Amino acid sequence: MKRLLEGFADRAADGLPEADIDADVTRGRVALRRIKRRRRTTGVLCVAAASALVLVVGNQVKWWGSSNNVASTVATPQVASEASKPAAAPVTPRSKETISNFGAPVVELVANKQAWRSISCGLAPRGLTPETPIAVNRVVLSQPAMRTADTATKVVLQTAPEAITLSKVRVSQVSGKTFRIGTLNGRLTGQVQVASQWLLVELPTGTVEWSDDILQRFLASCSVN
Repeated sequence: MKRLLEGFADRAADGLPEADIDADVTRGRVALRRIKRRRRTTGVLCVAAASALVLVVGNQVKWWGSSNNVASTVATPQVASEASKPAAAPVTPRSKETISNFGAPVVELVANKQAWRSISCGLAPRGLTPETPIAVNRVVLSQPAMRTADTATKVVLQTAPEAITLSKVRVSQVSGKTFRIGTLNGRLTGQVQVASQWLLVELPTGTVEWSDDILQRFLASCSVN
């Protein structure tokens, strides 16, 4: 640039005083210094802008990273507290007695070798014994420690020449015998025809649970003399 200005000055020197040439050279040098200063300023501004951009992006990344860390530190104690809770121990029945879905114990039939006058059954409910005296056509089974006059808590067997009408009757035939199971006076009742007689069994209410299958097994083990 300096050489260009000096050449320009030499070509324009014809007819001009020498002092004007020196002034032009001086102005050219001043212009060169101003151009250099502007380049330096522009470079500094560019560097500063780039640095500011890096700082802004870096702070954003750091902020997002710290937010993830905060979320993880908040969620971790909750997971730990859930894991630290002891598992619920399985509930086991305290006795060996079978429990039904309704909470009542299910009756258990056991072998019976005792004849009840005209009625004989090969099976009997566990814990129940016949009350004495035993009638000719009627047997009442109850717990020995709970002898009361309320027959609703007892098993009553009796014979009749004809079948008794039951409500909500379920009829089934097994081994040539016809079983009728229904309700009589609010009590589960079953009856089966044995020879020329009908054997009726009324079950207790609110003590143990009798299913239709158990009642049918009990009736099938009975005979009438």
